[in-house]
Amino acid sequence: MRKSQRGYARQDRVKEQIMRELAELVRTGLKDPRAGFITINEVEVTRDYSHATVYYTVLDDSTRDITAEALDHARGHLRTELSKRIKLFKTPELHFVYDESLERGMSISHLIEQVAAEKPVED
Repeated sequence: MRKSQRGYARQDRVKEQIMRELAELVRTGLKDPRAGFITINEVEVTRDYSHATVYYTVLDDSTRDITAEALDHARGHLRTELSKRIKLFKTPELHFVYDESLERGMSISHLIEQVAAEKPVED
């Protein structure tokens, strides 16, 4: 007998909740002046919820390294605050990774536009 689908799996719901809470914490609770305008793009959680990889981008590309240091420094504080907001058996260790997918997408889009401008469309 097949199990019925009940919408999102628990892991997906946990990922979404961690993403929402971290976005709020970074926006309001991170007082480090080195941290610029940070956007949380995606969160991946291991099956046992022991580790969470947080993909982020920054508004100003020149502050990328400084923001990475600030997030690395605030990792423990963010995990503690996350544990107060989300009730899990074990709050995951946070690993921050800069998300380069937007930059790659823009680069590919620019290359496609260049090729399209150089080559006329033949019928």
